[in-house]
Amino acid sequence: MIWRLFKDKTAKRFMQILTIFSLLTVVLMAWGLYYKSSPIIQANSIKELLTSSEWSPLAGKFGFFSFILSSVYVTALSVAIALPISLLTALYLTENAKSWVKKLVFPVLDILAGIPSVVYGLWGTIIIVPFIADVLGPHFVDYTSGYTVLAGGTVLSVMIIPLLVSLFVEIFSTVPKDFKDASSSLGATRWQTSRLVVLRKAMPGIIAAVVLAVSKAFGETLAVLMVCGNMVKRPESLFDSCYPLPALIANNYGEMLSLPMYESALMFAALVMFVVILFFNAISRIILQRVEKSFKL
Repeated sequence: MIWRLFKDKTAKRFMQILTIFSLLTVVLMAWGLYYKSSPIIQANSIKELLTSSEWSPLAGKFGFFSFILSSVYVTALSVAIALPISLLTALYLTENAKSWVKKLVFPVLDILAGIPSVVYGLWGTIIIVPFIADVLGPHFVDYTSGYTVLAGGTVLSVMIIPLLVSLFVEIFSTVPKDFKDASSSLGATRWQTSRLVVLRKAMPGIIAAVVLAVSKAFGETLAVLMVCGNMVKRPESLFDSCYPLPALIANNYGEMLSLPMYESALMFAALVMFVVILFFNAISRIILQRVEKSFKL
């Protein structure tokens, strides 16, 4: 009896330590990024760093607004493309697809999820960029190189579709069958059942999955770096080149650190990414709690 209580208390303490360690990891990451970026924060106001688009490291000018805007545009576009495709695909697989279709599709999704991001970047460079430059772009603008916000958003959407579909399938599978049977017994069609019962019951999980996809898309580096053009400018349309924050860090860290304040500037870019993702996740948790209350059946 004493030995069982000892093991129980030991396991409890061990799990508490692991929980505290996880929290400390986030705190240490935030402190480390702030410490390394403190020189540029002391030399410039945070407002100036976040709202200025002037980027001239040789002159000591570090404006991050165009980079932040590029990251937001590419991420928002990728989610806007991927979300409806993923939702409808997951609904079909869980509610309508035959078993042989599932056996075919699920392994393909696993393969797509495991493909390295550089392969997606090469695919975007070979297929998406020329298509935008030669076929789609001329219908909307006079000239575009193809290395654009649209290319980055398209490649990112393809990258996060397997993740979203897999998550949505798991979420929809948790909806009790009794709810679906009750809806069918009242005369509802399959689409009405999917829309009014499955989606409603799964809404909290859908929001959580979208948040996860946004976090992945916002921090994606290599694929975006290869198709966005990496031009320091505010993108005015989907056919303009852009320069997201992850691409800025990946392109320049280790090569330009001899310039004064440059390492601090890149650390500040990483800090901005960290804060944005942390803030977005915190807000999403608040929204998720409210949605769970509103969508209870």
